[in-house]
Amino acid sequence: MLQFIKQTLTKALTVTALAALPFGAVVSDTNSAESTATQPLRKVMIGYSAISPSQAPAWIAQDQGFFRKYGLDSQLLFVEGGSRTVQTLISGDVLAAQVAGSSVLQSNLQGSGVVMVAGFLNTMDYKLIVSRDITRPDQLKGKIMAVSRIGSSSDFATRYALEKYGLAPDKDVAIVQIGSQPARFSALESGKIHGVMIAIPLTAKAKRMGLNTLADLQMLGLEYQHTGLAFSQDTIKKQPELVRNVLKAFVESIHFMKTRRQETIGILAKYLKSDDMEALDEAYDSVLNSLIPEKPYPTIKGIQIMLREMGIKEPAARSARPDQFVDLTFMKELDSSGFVDHLYKTQSLAKAAPRAIPAPVVVAAKEKPLTVDTKVKPAAVENTPNEVAKVIAPAPEKTQLSVAGTAKPLKPASSVDQHYVVKVGDTLSKLAERFYNSTSKWEKIFEANRENLKNPNYIYVGMKLVIPADDQAS
Repeated sequence: MLQFIKQTLTKALTVTALAALPFGAVVSDTNSAESTATQPLRKVMIGYSAISPSQAPAWIAQDQGFFRKYGLDSQLLFVEGGSRTVQTLISGDVLAAQVAGSSVLQSNLQGSGVVMVAGFLNTMDYKLIVSRDITRPDQLKGKIMAVSRIGSSSDFATRYALEKYGLAPDKDVAIVQIGSQPARFSALESGKIHGVMIAIPLTAKAKRMGLNTLADLQMLGLEYQHTGLAFSQDTIKKQPELVRNVLKAFVESIHFMKTRRQETIGILAKYLKSDDMEALDEAYDSVLNSLIPEKPYPTIKGIQIMLREMGIKEPAARSARPDQFVDLTFMKELDSSGFVDHLYKTQSLAKAAPRAIPAPVVVAAKEKPLTVDTKVKPAAVENTPNEVAKVIAPAPEKTQLSVAGTAKPLKPASSVDQHYVVKVGDTLSKLAERFYNSTSKWEKIFEANRENLKNPNYIYVGMKLVIPADDQAS
């Protein structure tokens, strides 16, 4: 009898433990929980190539123990520069590398076999900062902009932006080589140049100085494989389970950054060695929460754009196909299994759950019973979260999922024309989703502003747009 009770309790505890495990720990391995727990940790080295907000996925995965969760005794290795980081990948000094896409493309074209399995930053995090007297793109005509060097990423971003605004680089706007980002910023500050591409967190300083922000590269529709996760094809072939577990750790890291703002900012401060809260907040809002996707697929379109750019000087890039630089096997596997969706669904359910209402306090008979003035709304009702209000509301409210997976009300469509001032990060698609609940209605905004919009990407911070009434508005 005692043996039977012991066996029953053991089974119950095992089921309880499995239920408490995060989703990834269950679906990642078809073996028993016991065999997984007893497996020794695998020592691995993970490389990263820069000290910038775009490197946050690796930092968070390390600090929060996500690598260890998937059986990896990890160590991060900082190797300055993308080409050097890729070299450590080729040599086997690191298992995986968080690195710039351009370095992977260059290496792959030379036959290294290095590919990207995930894309963390699929555009550039540059912002177009201009002098105080410039408020519109056309005012750059006849002015000077600076880049680090011709052919660099800052040069590509500058020329891309000018062309989107209908300005000819080197003709309408002079482009000079100055060097590092601090040197370019200093030249703008002193008035020697009139515009420059600046990356976060230096943009916070520009704002404090009263310099103007015209746009960021996301606003102008640029897809570009800025940063991603790379492996050698040899590792992918021989150790696919290691690749799978590293990617799971990174995906959970992204989920953490999307849903744990303060803790994430703390990790940023640690690795960036900064206590500038304004810059850290901007890094979180403008890069981590806005640009890094929940499902980090590499951008095929962005790689094609990069190959066209590289093809000017490298013949091999002209005949290369974007898909030869990526391996989507593992990301598709996690996506189709529901691994990623489950992370955010769990977070959404936790936030939407109504708070437990404390049991009423029993009042002694000798005390007068409490009375409620029906003319005044009780404070407890006023302070009830929106999520609880939705649970008891008689009619359901139309909602959509936010980046973090929590439900939020959709902005009702308007039956009258509205006016809107463009902010950093806006695009016509985002505005269409905000005002019409449909990204596909961006053309409606474009048509209503054709006099000022030369193309769908011709928007800049401070621009005034007419948001026409929606035909479906009630």
